[in-house]
Amino acid sequence: MTVFHAESKEHHPGIAEFGRGPGSARVARIAVLGGMVGALGAASCCIAPLVLFSLGITGAWIGNLAALAPYQPYFVAPALVFLSFGFVIAYAKPKPVEGAVCAHPALGRVTKPTLWAATVLILAALAFPYVAPGLLGV
Repeated sequence: MTVFHAESKEHHPGIAEFGRGPGSARVARIAVLGGMVGALGAASCCIAPLVLFSLGITGAWIGNLAALAPYQPYFVAPALVFLSFGFVIAYAKPKPVEGAVCAHPALGRVTKPTLWAATVLILAALAFPYVAPGLLGV
């Protein structure tokens, strides 16, 4: 699907071509980075203090991370948007172009594992309030 503007005759990718152009690797990196930052923000209130304590890192400042708990939905919502965007780019099958050389993009080596890691981190952050009492014996 190709979209042409009537005045400028410029080519703009439509939905069917999205994420398959020369800039798709950059867009995928932005989506992965946004998803990972959102996942880290969502996990910073609950999972990060537990992991830090497990590693033996302590301090009064760790208690300040709990103050981020009310902001967790504000981290999760954009992270889910970035991750879904990243999954569409990473897993969408490009249309074969006649006469073009099929390249094997290196997009999947880092992008796909990072997308899945961020997804697991977000799911863990969302499930933590329900699972924590059983884990901590409270």
